[in-house]
Amino acid sequence: MITHGCQMNEYDSHLVESQLVALGAEMVRSVDEADFVLVNTCAVRGKPVDKVKSVFGDLRKLKHSKGLMLGMMGCLAQLEEGQQIAKKYEVDVLLGPGALLDIGRALEGNGKFWNLAFKDDINSFIAPPPQGRLSAMLTIQRGCDHHCTYCIVPQTRGPQVSRDPDDILKELEGIVAAGSLEVNLLGQNVNSYGLDRAGFPSFAELLRRVGRSGIPRVKFTTSHPMDFTDEIIDVIAQTANVCKYIHLPVQSGSDRVLKRMGREYTAQWYLERIERMRSVMPEVFITTDLIVGFAGETESDFQQTLELYDAVGYDQAYMYLYSARPGTPSYAHFDDLPKEVKVERLQRLIERQKHWSQLKNTALVGKEFEVLMRGPAYEPSFMEGHSSGHHTVLLPAGQAPIAGIYKAKITHATPHMLFGEVTQTVRQVSFAPMQPFSPVTSSASMG
Repeated sequence: MITHGCQMNEYDSHLVESQLVALGAEMVRSVDEADFVLVNTCAVRGKPVDKVKSVFGDLRKLKHSKGLMLGMMGCLAQLEEGQQIAKKYEVDVLLGPGALLDIGRALEGNGKFWNLAFKDDINSFIAPPPQGRLSAMLTIQRGCDHHCTYCIVPQTRGPQVSRDPDDILKELEGIVAAGSLEVNLLGQNVNSYGLDRAGFPSFAELLRRVGRSGIPRVKFTTSHPMDFTDEIIDVIAQTANVCKYIHLPVQSGSDRVLKRMGREYTAQWYLERIERMRSVMPEVFITTDLIVGFAGETESDFQQTLELYDAVGYDQAYMYLYSARPGTPSYAHFDDLPKEVKVERLQRLIERQKHWSQLKNTALVGKEFEVLMRGPAYEPSFMEGHSSGHHTVLLPAGQAPIAGIYKAKITHATPHMLFGEVTQTVRQVSFAPMQPFSPVTSSASMG
């Protein structure tokens, strides 16, 4: 498996891998060892699409030299653009995000198999727990009923479908039993859970039930501001094992741009949501997504984004150049900005982000946090993990020799990570964190 894209793609890769293993397949770590390579793709921006073309260019050479069988799945597979790529690079198996349970049928005939149907059975499928993983992902809803003008997701993943809460909690039981210490609830708009199904619990109620599972940490991503209710905020504040970390994409600080994006709220409305969160959780950590250079964005619009960033004082932000995607309303109706304008604005926003992240992280020096340690860092003398606020934390390897949860006092901060000293071992695990099979992985937010 080669996985590009967001956390939901990582979850879907696990779902497909589990089926392949059940069919008798052996997962290998190198393309050179493989008979079948399946690439899970992303279509949210142009850069992931270019990466996929490059990967398939290399794989096609192996197909011709050793008879390698090729597969494509994920969001790009659902689009005409992806299907053209599949034809060009001689892909044998093409599965849309709603047809992943057909991987067995796809391999039975050992020939070409393309299926782009959205099938309901994927929403009731309970994936086996990921063995040896400290942090597990759990999809609770698929698709999206919002229609942001820049976003391709409604075309690639279809309308919102919430999973049955009993199926979610049963899958969670397996995750807890497997020894995972953290679960990340996933959805295109995770806090919209239940709005499409009469009789289903709200996301706030589901969060309460997940919190009662006993797993030490609960996170969720990605949320839509319009569906972030007071009830959700209160449940986060009141439930000890739900992390006080909220990722809430704003995309722009300009009301004019937000309207062109179809985001359904104003900057002031968004700021009032932030104020409500901090009124009940002064310690909350808040991150966001921002699109720079959206079609028609003026310098004044961009200045309003900088002003909103200052008003919130985000702990961290994920920032992207606007990428016009074929098939979206903004691609069809709005003229793009020159790339040099977008790049220059992005650089200014990055500098603003570094300023705030340094301030926020420096304020944490001297404080203690529980840190979920995953394994060795890039620097051999350190172990790397993350706080409940999603900060990257490095601790001396001798103080945190194996994976688990440690209490640490922060001693030093940069804009991108924290350094600390272990003050208490809270919980260690006996297994070594398993690395994903994917030789190529990347992460992106979904909102």
